[in-house]
Amino acid sequence: MSNFIDRVKITVRGGHGGQGCVSFRREAYVPKGGPDGGDGGKGADVVLLADRQLGTLIDLKYQQNYFAPKGEQGRGKQQTGANGRDVVIRVPVGTLVCEYESHKPIVDLDADGMSYIIAKGGRGGKGNTFFKSATNQTPRHAQPGEEGEELTLFLELKLLADVGLVGFPNAGKSTLISRISAARPKIADYPFTTLTPVLGVVKPEGRHGFVVADIPGLIENAHQGAGLGFEFLRHVERTSILLHLVDVSGLVPGDPVENLLKINRELALYSGELSKKYMAVAATKVDAAIPEHLDSLQAHCRKEGIECFPVSSVAGTGIERLLNFLADRVEEGRAAAAASKNVISPAS
Repeated sequence: MSNFIDRVKITVRGGHGGQGCVSFRREAYVPKGGPDGGDGGKGADVVLLADRQLGTLIDLKYQQNYFAPKGEQGRGKQQTGANGRDVVIRVPVGTLVCEYESHKPIVDLDADGMSYIIAKGGRGGKGNTFFKSATNQTPRHAQPGEEGEELTLFLELKLLADVGLVGFPNAGKSTLISRISAARPKIADYPFTTLTPVLGVVKPEGRHGFVVADIPGLIENAHQGAGLGFEFLRHVERTSILLHLVDVSGLVPGDPVENLLKINRELALYSGELSKKYMAVAATKVDAAIPEHLDSLQAHCRKEGIECFPVSSVAGTGIERLLNFLADRVEEGRAAAAASKNVISPAS
């Protein structure tokens, strides 16, 4: 059974505010001491916190209710009750939080350390001191605390990666990611050996590191649910660059160019935005390539203006050149993103 969980339903509720206190001063030699009831404490909030050390929503699969504690009741001598202690729910970076019924987005936790109060606790009630006035010297009532917010949520994880590896099963995605990173996905000579997305951190010598995601299960009609594509196509949406792996050894049935076009069609049918992403091609298993397959794929890429890299993850052929190319594209993308954030809009 896989431990990768990327969609869950949870219920959250902020804490009830503490009740205000009805109290009167009782001191020797002080007649008619007056009201001194304190306010109730604020109910605790439920807070979502993005944590890059998490890679799945599995903890929320088995604990689906998060109810924050209430605030303490006010006390005499105008003592305010203690506030409830916030409940913090840690989720992976890239978690999209939506209303459960409508799936309307509430917040996208797309940065490490980003937090969001998803259910606010109720305010504490006022003690009877608050209600003292010239016409009401001895108020004998206090406010109850307010109820906290309660929501049912749908959480969906979309992995954040710089480069997404796509291609037919057995195209060599798992072998490549295990060669260039510390990730160790299952590798075998039958389809769908990888059943969940796999992330790997790549650190080319002398370059900044970047994150690669192996997206499993893409076959023809994946956008309609065929294979595992319907489950994991969403993870392609957040990658900056798509590296399409195409087998040229004949292990994957069909013509390499047609296989490339089929997967590209699936990506476009799932989301028009995917077809706009920068894409490069890796011709895999060139150590056992059928020459006609490799030649036709390279000719197609030249015609379409797509960079094509013949590689062998087993022999190491072409790997360094491919990684340097990807590192260049990632750095360019990061620089462009940083520049766009610093653009100051002209005054209207």
